Amino acid sequence: MNQPAPDALPRATLVTRFLDAVERVGNKLPDPAVLFLLLMLVVWVVSALLANVSFNELDPRSGDPIQIRNLLAGTSFTQFMADMVRTFVNFAPLGVVLVAMLGLGVAEHTGFINAALRSILSITPKMLLTPMLIAVGVFSHVAVDAGYVLVIPLGAVIFYAAGRHPLAGIAAAFAGVSGGFSATFIPSSLDPLLSGLTQEAAHLIDPAVVVNPLNNYFFTTASTGLVILVGWFLTDRVIEPRLRNTVVDGDAADMPKMATLTAPERRGLLLAVLSMFVLTALLVVTAYPMGSPWRAPADAASGAGELLVATAPLMQSIVPLIFILFVVPGIVYGYASGSVKSHRDIIAGMSKAMSGMGYYIVMAFFAAQFIYAFGQSNLGALLAIKGANGLQALGMPTGVTLVGIVLLSGFVNLLVGSASAKWALIGAIMVPMLMQLGISPDLTQAAYRVGDSSTNIITPLLPYFPLIVVFCQKYVKGSGIGTLLALMLPFSIALLVVWTAFLLAFWGFGIPLGIGASYVYPTP
Repeated sequence: MNQPAPDALPRATLVTRFLDAVERVGNKLPDPAVLFLLLMLVVWVVSALLANVSFNELDPRSGDPIQIRNLLAGTSFTQFMADMVRTFVNFAPLGVVLVAMLGLGVAEHTGFINAALRSILSITPKMLLTPMLIAVGVFSHVAVDAGYVLVIPLGAVIFYAAGRHPLAGIAAAFAGVSGGFSATFIPSSLDPLLSGLTQEAAHLIDPAVVVNPLNNYFFTTASTGLVILVGWFLTDRVIEPRLRNTVVDGDAADMPKMATLTAPERRGLLLAVLSMFVLTALLVVTAYPMGSPWRAPADAASGAGELLVATAPLMQSIVPLIFILFVVPGIVYGYASGSVKSHRDIIAGMSKAMSGMGYYIVMAFFAAQFIYAFGQSNLGALLAIKGANGLQALGMPTGVTLVGIVLLSGFVNLLVGSASAKWALIGAIMVPMLMQLGISPDLTQAAYRVGDSSTNIITPLLPYFPLIVVFCQKYVKGSGIGTLLALMLPFSIALLVVWTAFLLAFWGFGIPLGIGASYVYPTP
């Protein structure tokens, strides 16, 4: 690997030192599950200390001065213990994520998702290689981890096969998979996960709030094009020119090859995609009639039920539909391609998906208990009201507030890796606080998603970051964390700036964020 020019050394050293500091600080933080446990204990102690303090702030739910509830009092503690199992089982994100992962697990286990990604990449013209690779990275979110272990190494392979630098392929794929984590034109398990946490946080102020799982869908769909364009420009005009003098000195004999689809795989993919279209058509046909059971009860004015309101069975069935739209094509592909021999293979795929969710279940248990305690203590409502009063006193415009949420989310992302863990922590305070300022939970969640995605690609605390460094070393032996960070830092900065401006444009022009979403929360 060639040495960089002397004038580039100070900047590279500065970046490396900064990221080393971030890594040291991040490694000293407890595991997210333990962090939630510690925060719950802090809530208990603080609630006991503030239980006898009088506050002037009025509780918007009752109109009376807010009162902190002592969670260490006998009745409160025994109630917490009695509700512990119920609190965990009823934790909104838990069931929806597990159900969605059952279907995605089958589609991944049988090879359907793998074959679909390889098929898309193999037919892409050379001039459209970069945007298609980024688009496939964005699409891979439906399979959660598939993008990291499949699309990123394949990005290096197809770039190298096309005579381009393999590290540029890794950078483009990483930008799509992780930098564009919240850009999606296909609903994934992340949507109900985040919306469930948002709803839990909103209930600290207003128990009647219902957050649709697709409340950011229009924004994230439009963001797909934005991420592709930004990634395309940076890869071809910034990243690849900087790699011209970087020698590919890895062991070519050990480089992975992108295998073409076999005849059984092509047959399986065709039938699987056909089954997905058939299922979608059946859904459209059954939902379109005015008297469809997918619609909400008809109103007196129009006599027609709505499809896109929170009470409509269609909207309440988003997660089961995701399950069906992946499990059926996955099964069809498995039998048609020969990767599935019996029903036991299907169950094995579901079991494998659930085994990978073990850590999430543990974290969800402690997150549920923390959020429950936080809500029961009234500390969340107090912080929200005081925070809203403070923001009102500052008199900052809503646009400036949104930028602050994006930057805060991006910074926290450098220290806490899990998207759900970060939003459970930040959302429990930010959502109700901004509701007091008239900002809807939907808009707050969208701002969080922008900040979280933009810095995913520059944090060494991302679980797959070391794996991607290994991918780089297969092509350039001297690659390290600094190499990957130097590749991805331009993407992170550009996405942070451009994507934030894009959100502000959505808000400024009043473009709907998603289904059942709003920009404003009505305040008294």
